[in-house]
Amino acid sequence: MTSLRSRVAAPEPDSGRQQESHLTATYRAKLLEEIDLAEMSSLAMAERRRRLERVLGHIISREGPVLSTQERTSLIRRVVDEALGLGVLEPLLEDASVTEIMVNGPDHVYVERAGRVERVDARFASTEQLMQTIERIVSTVNRRVDESNPMVDARLPSGERVNVIIPPLSLTGPTLTIRRFPRSYTLAELLELGSLDEHMLTLLAALVRAKFNLIVSGATGSGKTTLLNALSGLIPDGERIITVEDAAELQLQQSHVIRLESRPPNVENKGRITIRDLVRNSLRMRPDRIIVGEVRGGETLDMLQAMSTGHDGSLATVHANSAEDALMRLQTLASMSEVKVPFEALRDQINSAVDVIVQLTRSADGSRRVTEIALLSSRGREGFRLVTAGEFRAGPLAADRVTRGFYEHHPLPRRTADRLYLAGEAVPPAFGVATGEDQLTLRKAE
Repeated sequence: MTSLRSRVAAPEPDSGRQQESHLTATYRAKLLEEIDLAEMSSLAMAERRRRLERVLGHIISREGPVLSTQERTSLIRRVVDEALGLGVLEPLLEDASVTEIMVNGPDHVYVERAGRVERVDARFASTEQLMQTIERIVSTVNRRVDESNPMVDARLPSGERVNVIIPPLSLTGPTLTIRRFPRSYTLAELLELGSLDEHMLTLLAALVRAKFNLIVSGATGSGKTTLLNALSGLIPDGERIITVEDAAELQLQQSHVIRLESRPPNVENKGRITIRDLVRNSLRMRPDRIIVGEVRGGETLDMLQAMSTGHDGSLATVHANSAEDALMRLQTLASMSEVKVPFEALRDQINSAVDVIVQLTRSADGSRRVTEIALLSSRGREGFRLVTAGEFRAGPLAADRVTRGFYEHHPLPRRTADRLYLAGEAVPPAFGVATGEDQLTLRKAE
C-alpha cells in the first residue's frame, strides 16, 4: 500500500509538466548555442533532424543530467520537435491513422481516427507555448496571427489544411485545427471500405465517362474530396482538366491537369484571389472539364454557367445534408454573386447545368458512405425534381455501434439511359431503364 508520506511527496501533474517544459527549454537554448544556423538551413529536413539529435546527444552526455535510455530518447525527441517541428503535435502528425488534430487551448487536444473523435494525452506547457507553435505554423506560409488578425486559414507546404482562431474571438484560448492531407483512394478501394456497392460504382463510372455534370454533396468530414478525387480518376487521359480549390487537396493522375489555388490577402489586406476569380479565369483556358473543390459563394453562378455552356463532365462539391438541400444551397450560393439574377432564373441555371447529385453521409460509427445517387429530371424554371437511382438503407444502430444496411437500385429515366447509350456506356443491369409501367422514385425539392 502506498504510504501517506509517498503520496504527499509525489509531484503534482502540473508541477511535472512545468519541470519537463523547463528542461526542454533549457536544452533547446543549449542546442541553439552549439549549431550553425546558416549551415542547418542548407540541409534537408531529415538530415537537419539527425544532425540536431546528434548534437543534443553530445550535450546531454557532456553536461547531464543522468537519464535512462527511455528518458534520454524522450528528452531529445521533445527538444528537437520544439526546435524543428510543432512540439507536442509532431508525434500526432507522424501518426498515419490521425486525420484531424484539434487543439482547444493548451490543455485539450483531440484527434480524429477512423471517423471518431477522441481526446489524447498531449498538452502544451502553457498558452504561450501554444501561441509559439501557432506562430511557427502560420509563418511557414507568410501569414501572421495577432489581435488585429485573429483568424487564419491556410495550407502547409506539406499539404495539411490549418485553421487558427485566437482570443478575443475564441473564448477558450488559442484554437488550432489541422486537417491532414487525405490519401488518394480509388473507387475500387472505396468499394472495399464499404463506401458504396459494386452496382453504384458501375453507374457512377458510366456517368463520369458519359460527361454528366456531378455535384458531390455532404456534411463536413463526410468524404466529399475523397470521392471527388476518386471520380476524377475516371476522366479520360486526353482531356484538359482544370481544378480550382481553396486549399489544394485533389491529386489527379491524368497528364493534362492545371491546378489552381485561391490566395488569401497579405498582411496589408491586398492581393486576394478568390475561387470566383479562378473559375472565371479557367473559362479562358480552354478546359474540357472544370473541377471545383467546393463551391461556397458567388463562384457557384460561374460554375453553373460553365456546366451549361459546353463544359460537360464537370464536378464540384457542396456542403449539404441531402440531395434536396444541395439544390437549395446551390441556388442560395449562386444568388450571392454580384450579378443579380432572379431566383427563378437561378433555378433554370441549375436545371440546365446539374445532372447528378451524389450524397455522402458520415454515420454514427464514423463510416462514410454514398447514401444516394439522385438524377435531376426537372427542366426550365419548373420546381426541382429528383429521381433516386440508388440509395443506402441504414438499419437501427446495433449493440456494437456499427451501422449496417443495404443498397437499393431503381430504374433510370429513359432520358438518362439514352444519353448513356449515345456516349457508348451501358446501363448497369441492377438499375435498368424505366418503362411506362415502372414507378420512378421521384420527389420534388421545393
